Amino acid sequence: MGAKGQSRRKRIFCVAITLFVTLSCVEPISAQIKYSIAEQTDVGSVVGNVAKDLGLDISSLEGRQFRIVSGSDDDQFKVNPSNGVLSLQGTLDREQLCESVSPCLVNLKMVANNPMEIHHVGVEIIDVNDNSPRFQEEEKTIEISESTLPGKRFHLSTARDPDVSINSVRVYKLNHNEHFSLQIRERGEEKMPFLVLQKSLDREKNNEHKLVLTALDGGNPPRSGTLNITVHVLDSNDNNPTFSQEVYSVTIPENIKADTSVITVTATDPDEGVNGDIEFYFVGELDPKISDLFSLDKISGEIRVKGSIDFEETDMFKLDVHATDRGHPPMSSDCRVIIKVLDENDNKPEIEVTSLSKLVSEDSKPGTVVSLISVTDQDSNLNGKVICSLSDNVPFELKPSFQDNMYSLVLKQHLDREAASHYEITLTATDCGQPPLSTFRTLSVDVSDVNDNKPEFSQNPMELYLTENNIPGNSIFCVSASDKDLGDNAAVHYHLVREESSQMKITAFLNINSENGEISALKSFDFETVKMFQFQVVASDSGSPSLSSNVTVNVFILDQNDNAPVILYPVSSNGSAEGVEEVPRNVNAGHLVTKVRAYDADIGYNGWLLFSLQEVTDHSLFGLDRYTGQIRTLRSFTETDEAEHKLLILVKDNGNVSLSATATVIVKVVEPKEAFAASDVKSSAKDDEETDVTFYLMITLGSVSVLFLISIIVLIAMQCSKSTEYTSKYLQEANYDGTLCHSIQYRSGDKRYMLVGPRMSVGSTIVPGSHANTLVLPDRRNTSDEVR
Repeated sequence: MGAKGQSRRKRIFCVAITLFVTLSCVEPISAQIKYSIAEQTDVGSVVGNVAKDLGLDISSLEGRQFRIVSGSDDDQFKVNPSNGVLSLQGTLDREQLCESVSPCLVNLKMVANNPMEIHHVGVEIIDVNDNSPRFQEEEKTIEISESTLPGKRFHLSTARDPDVSINSVRVYKLNHNEHFSLQIRERGEEKMPFLVLQKSLDREKNNEHKLVLTALDGGNPPRSGTLNITVHVLDSNDNNPTFSQEVYSVTIPENIKADTSVITVTATDPDEGVNGDIEFYFVGELDPKISDLFSLDKISGEIRVKGSIDFEETDMFKLDVHATDRGHPPMSSDCRVIIKVLDENDNKPEIEVTSLSKLVSEDSKPGTVVSLISVTDQDSNLNGKVICSLSDNVPFELKPSFQDNMYSLVLKQHLDREAASHYEITLTATDCGQPPLSTFRTLSVDVSDVNDNKPEFSQNPMELYLTENNIPGNSIFCVSASDKDLGDNAAVHYHLVREESSQMKITAFLNINSENGEISALKSFDFETVKMFQFQVVASDSGSPSLSSNVTVNVFILDQNDNAPVILYPVSSNGSAEGVEEVPRNVNAGHLVTKVRAYDADIGYNGWLLFSLQEVTDHSLFGLDRYTGQIRTLRSFTETDEAEHKLLILVKDNGNVSLSATATVIVKVVEPKEAFAASDVKSSAKDDEETDVTFYLMITLGSVSVLFLISIIVLIAMQCSKSTEYTSKYLQEANYDGTLCHSIQYRSGDKRYMLVGPRMSVGSTIVPGSHANTLVLPDRRNTSDEVR
């Protein structure tokens, strides 16, 4: 018990030393690191600090979701996401993980996000001597003829040890005896024990020999296994079967059909009779995997396929065939059959998406990594060489990594969410076999919005026709802008541009609803004060930073009939307009008695004045021009005509609700001499009166002209700033025919408008339009002559 305890302590000490040495020998290779750890190490033991060895920021590991993402072997290990320590979470059994492969290497793939990184960590499992050599059979019986000459060899079973390298079978020993010795032959890395007859046997002296074959491995301390050999001494069959060749080699394709002949081994025996009849057997107990795949005809030596051959599982088989005659005792020999498997393209490539960013911002720069992809193919050579490609018409591309079959899916051009908000990326992996095999994988990527579009108005500038005397506080107009972005980036709010210029001061009386763009006026506009103005509306989105655009709104004030005609002559006095005119009795018909002059501040129909006689002493004597207000004689005066006549003239406009004023003219008929003398007497007073009337008339005409010219200049400036599809042309047409008047012609779209005030010339053709103070004139222009 003490010896076993001491041996156990030595073993633990050796394992600890090995672990310490291997863990201290971490070396980075390209973008990889490698650790070593002995099998059977206690669960929870630390393999190494991956984050420290990779140079990662340990404080950010947990937020970057540092983790293992590879294969099925990673369940033996775990990594602490907070400090990057790699440790064991299961018992390591090198023989179970790697069987006879050496070195035994477990590759771990580790990923960290934000930014995305992938690292490869290799962990080599160091073998410890935890298995003893073991023979396939515990007892072996050998029959040897007494005629057998010294030097004859007899094949013994080999011991198998799952351990590798120094811990595998290294030495065979045979207990001491005078007739037999042990000979070792090496076939590759394998040692084959043979029992060699050193001294002739004498059945009569001893017909049975007991031998013990011991197999020792190279561990410290070494482990051993034994085989009890019983040798029966027989008579006479003294020739062994001889194979035509000691090693047979053949190549077969994988997926070969069952019951297909692989190879036939042949052996000869010079003995006769049953001593020369040969039977073939597989040596010892075959691995169950091999015995399920191949069969051997014991008479013919033909080896046939029995199961399914898969190159990806095993690419080569080694079979030991034993040939035995039927003599007494039987003689035998053995050979090695090596069967190589030829790979066929029977495996499709496999696509593994290690990491994928399903949402990509539309302002991402070209070269941004969207996904990490690895591609594998279990076939070999050209059958395992894989070519990857992407679907057409996607703004992404594949870039290979420094490792074979590792790719990065990166952005190759700028994205525009408004043009395409979602991409279905088809990834195709095709091998180079014949025929080639392909695998498809679809990746879905959405494009997130950024504020890269300004709000847009449907047209710029906009025009608003607003009737004067509007109700303060009521809505007069509504603007609307659209934004192609989403969410807050498309939420539009409005505000007015308020400046200190004379035009923009009017915006102080405007208010706009920031949510829906509805504009209301805080005061009532008067056409006679302002005929047009403009303001600007700014539409801004709620993105960060905010984007905006503006629109110019041109407001045209439309006239209402809210001004009554004003009598300029006769001059009003005490609220009534009354004048006296003297006419010689000898005047002829058509003589101009006087002219009634009137003015209306409105324009168009509202300012178009008509004159009519309401009361007259003699309808046959005087006539009134309804357009000019001229009073003329219709005939010559007679002796019977009265000397004084009273004329009541009504002056009214043409508004929907007509407004009017009256003037009284008293005509006195005098004799020519009296008229001449009276004219001399009145000339002085007349001149003064005419001077006053002329003065007021000039002031009125000057004011209207200045206002009219300002309006024309503003309208022309606005017309020059408009596009060719939307033009307005303003023309001045002023007529003075007894009544103060003016007109403005302009064009909007396909319609031609004329604003007239207070009356037009008699010969004008006027068609009432939709507005009370606007005339729509027939368009006499040819399309080809239209000024653009």
